[in-house]
Amino acid sequence: MAKKNINEMSFLDHLEDLRWHIIRAIVAILIAGVVAFIFKGFIFETIIFGPKQMSFPTYRILCDISTFVGVDTTFCADEFPFIIQNRTMGGQFSAHIWTSIYAGLVIAFPFVIYQFWKFISPGLHENERKHSRGFIIIASLLFFIGVLFGYYIVTPLSINFLGTYTVSQQISNEIDISSYISLVRSSSLASGFIFELPILIYFLTKIGLVTPEFLKKYRKFALVIVLILSAIITPPDITSQVIVAIPILILYQVSIYISKFVVRKQNKKAKHV
Repeated sequence: MAKKNINEMSFLDHLEDLRWHIIRAIVAILIAGVVAFIFKGFIFETIIFGPKQMSFPTYRILCDISTFVGVDTTFCADEFPFIIQNRTMGGQFSAHIWTSIYAGLVIAFPFVIYQFWKFISPGLHENERKHSRGFIIIASLLFFIGVLFGYYIVTPLSINFLGTYTVSQQISNEIDISSYISLVRSSSLASGFIFELPILIYFLTKIGLVTPEFLKKYRKFALVIVLILSAIITPPDITSQVIVAIPILILYQVSIYISKFVVRKQNKKAKHV
């Protein structure tokens, strides 16, 4: 049966269409998750437990910088003073399953974004639909950059601070596997989604909920929110929060320019009508 025109579709038809797009996205995530499940050694030994090794690139770079400026730091240690342990019968298998699913989400993200675009694109003008490929590429690129930023910056800073923090020498840190993986996962995925801010602002501007003037007016409030957000996804030290806040503030400024661009195009189109 031929697909109905968007103007002929009822509310239930839209829900049915959305349901199939969601199903396709979930199937893609599960397929990618199965691939991640098979490559268990690479996913865990190289990726998940990579930031636990002092040979991790971030620690080496920060150690070299600290040595150059003559500052004592924990980045130059031989190993972290904690071990990762499993305390439940199904803990490791559960960690394997859920880590594979989240890895599947990261791998399949471009297809998930594609399904999102396929759902909303029928409601756009023809010239707007022509830019679908660019939208998918930019959204995916921002997400992957954010994930890498979270993995190589936020995660090692968090592990270094929390893994070496102690209130007494009588206490040894024995970290549960679920707690460790949760930190790596949340730091990476949260950063990935935060880096989608320009895309979010683009659509909010398109539908009239956000304007460049609004973004400029509330820039100070945005700064406070960014600092709070940085404090949530990073350890409670000023250096880590500043490192995370800087790219988010840059993204916010880029979002203002994007909002200006959208408004300018809308005004130009209105003049020709």
